[in-house]
Amino acid sequence: MYTSSLPLTRNISTTYTLSLITAFLMTVVSVAGLIYSSSMYPIEELRHSSVATDVVNVFIVLPVLLGSMALARRGKLIGLLFWPGAMFIVTYHYIAYTVAFMSFWQFAIYLLIVFLSGYTIYRLPSSVDSLSIQEQLTSKVPERFAGGVLAGFGILFFFWRGILVVQSITGSAVLSKPEFVTAIADVFLAPAWVIAGTFLWQKKAFGYVAGEGLLFQLSMLFIGLFVYFALQPVFSGVPFPVNDFVAVFTMSLVCFVPVGMFVRGILSIS
Repeated sequence: MYTSSLPLTRNISTTYTLSLITAFLMTVVSVAGLIYSSSMYPIEELRHSSVATDVVNVFIVLPVLLGSMALARRGKLIGLLFWPGAMFIVTYHYIAYTVAFMSFWQFAIYLLIVFLSGYTIYRLPSSVDSLSIQEQLTSKVPERFAGGVLAGFGILFFFWRGILVVQSITGSAVLSKPEFVTAIADVFLAPAWVIAGTFLWQKKAFGYVAGEGLLFQLSMLFIGLFVYFALQPVFSGVPFPVNDFVAVFTMSLVCFVPVGMFVRGILSIS
């Protein structure tokens, strides 16, 4: 049961239950991927990236998702706004897994996770009183800065990754399977960043509801990349990619700063 302090237009107990089921399924397949990596991911190049993603899922995404849900259950607005962002991370990862499925049962369970997380992402914002959140957060969060960053990354990822996908399909560029499926996931979700960022820039109600969650999701993608870089030498035997790390870290700061400012604004009204 959720406290009356949250700006909700309907009961979200069902959404909570579906999120728990999603978290459980993600945990099961991620732990299986870590323990039985050779069986789960028979292709070596896919195994290296997938095991790194499983580590992120178990040790970062799962605690963030459950923590957001717990905060929302206690009536904390920050938990309610972070919750869809955490589910977006799940959706992102399992779109890539679904495209790269290795067997029918894996494809089926990955697709189920995508469906459950996607439905939760739809259900949560539609259950929120967006006008109330807009009223509470207006001028307390960096709407223009955060919205511009979110929309900017969305446009960048959509065209950059989209071009790579097209080049890979037409044969004018060669991508590894992990790179290809990740690019597919980027193309699928980048428009959501553009839409939410545009609404937030314009200080419209939906932007306040979706903007922080998607900024948070984008930040988590960068954190996932840091973990991947750290694990590459362990799983692949390659040197630590210092140049890639520095480039990604620099890009991530552009995202982390508005997230922190957004969080400070939310906490100021709690």
